[in-house]
Amino acid sequence: MTGSPGAPAPLLGDKRSLQRRMLLALGLGQLFSALGLSSTLSVGALMAVDLTGSEAFGGAPTTALALGGALGALPLASRAVRRGRRAALTAGISLAVLGALLLLLAPIWQSVPAMLAGAALIGFGFAANLQSRFAATDLADDSTRARDLGLVMWAITIGAVAGPNLVRAGSDLGLALGLPALSGPFVLATVGLAMALAVLEIGLRPDPLLTARAFSARDAGRPDVLTPDPSVPDRSVPGLAVSHPAARASRSGQERPPGAGQPPASPHAFGTGLAALRESAPARLGVATIIAAHMTMVAVMAMTPVHLQHLVEASHTMQPTPATHHVTADTLVLVGIVISLHVAGMFGLSPVMGWLADRYGRLRLMAGAQLLFAAAVLTAGLGQAGPRLVAAGLVLLGLGWSMATVSASAYIAESVRGAAAVPVQGVSDMLMGFAGAIGAAGGGLVLALGGFGWLNLAALAVILAIAALLANAVARAPGHGHSPRPAAGT
Repeated sequence: MTGSPGAPAPLLGDKRSLQRRMLLALGLGQLFSALGLSSTLSVGALMAVDLTGSEAFGGAPTTALALGGALGALPLASRAVRRGRRAALTAGISLAVLGALLLLLAPIWQSVPAMLAGAALIGFGFAANLQSRFAATDLADDSTRARDLGLVMWAITIGAVAGPNLVRAGSDLGLALGLPALSGPFVLATVGLAMALAVLEIGLRPDPLLTARAFSARDAGRPDVLTPDPSVPDRSVPGLAVSHPAARASRSGQERPPGAGQPPASPHAFGTGLAALRESAPARLGVATIIAAHMTMVAVMAMTPVHLQHLVEASHTMQPTPATHHVTADTLVLVGIVISLHVAGMFGLSPVMGWLADRYGRLRLMAGAQLLFAAAVLTAGLGQAGPRLVAAGLVLLGLGWSMATVSASAYIAESVRGAAAVPVQGVSDMLMGFAGAIGAAGGGLVLALGGFGWLNLAALAVILAIAALLANAVARAPGHGHSPRPAAGT
């Protein structure tokens, strides 16, 4: 039915109940997709060195992945604005399935272009996973926004921790199927991504973003809600009549109140997001924190498998400089353990980070994350000769990334509301991806020229720069900036 003035609001159901269902679907999608996406982080650098014979290219797959994520962030955000979160997330994961297949074939073809193209498409899956954390905030209450965001990020933990530890099993599976050892892990990756795709397609009904618009329209006294694309009515929100705004206005003879359940007037997500960032200093600070955190984390994490390969080969040859780039089973096992510990640090305590951000303030957590980052790079850099200290540094690195990303993402979500919110999230993820690409590419060059210690020292410089900005913001913010004021006009 079509809403009319004075008509009772349509039955949408209990918002908290819907939010629990969305969190479950998003969490399961994260879990299964992480099984696939983590394989690229574990095996990508080793594949690059194996195919090119040069450590300088060790960061190439992670660079391609980060670029893919950066380039995919805005198109996926625009798709979410037009058609809802489900359409955006499933599009990203579908491209990641294709990427996993290309990575499976790259060692067979001995093709560097196939490896880079596959990693770039995997990046679209990472972009989708990153946007899942914002999807968790669509129906969230103000008091639990950071916690809900952290819960969805936490769901990655099982898949992301299991993924690197399945590298050896995937390698053995590949050999049993007549594939190269480095192709095997991507057999499992493809299966995990396909399962995530099915979960999101089935589970995100009703769509969280479209449902949030419906609640906004109802609260504003408008029982009808704007369809993202007037040519494709959305049937996923039960009890709602949807219609094109021009037709609705002509029927009612009234102008539509601004902001009542509408997507942005401009179809250009990049311009809309940048305009909102110019108006919101808190949002700019949140984005800067995410950029610095991701660049630092990716630079060190992406090159750790190559450094661990050095340690394994040195232990076998008893020489300080390895003489070969051959990937051994011992290397795969060690890399799997260390990267899984790192990923556990990234996601395992995300709900705790969210609770701390809700309880003590976003800015305080953003600043505190820099202390964890500093401890991480000092531990890994100074202890570079020992796998245990490198692993400890990688765990701290993951914890710092978790604290910074959860608190800064909640800070951004609260800094810009309404029509510009999703475009700002897309711009944030795009810049995050570019920062990761720079970190991965630069990390490979620094490792080749100066070694693992210098790589961690370079990361420390980035940490100190953003720490100075955050310390100043914490000191100046009223009440230490627990909740930023939304930008005007958003």
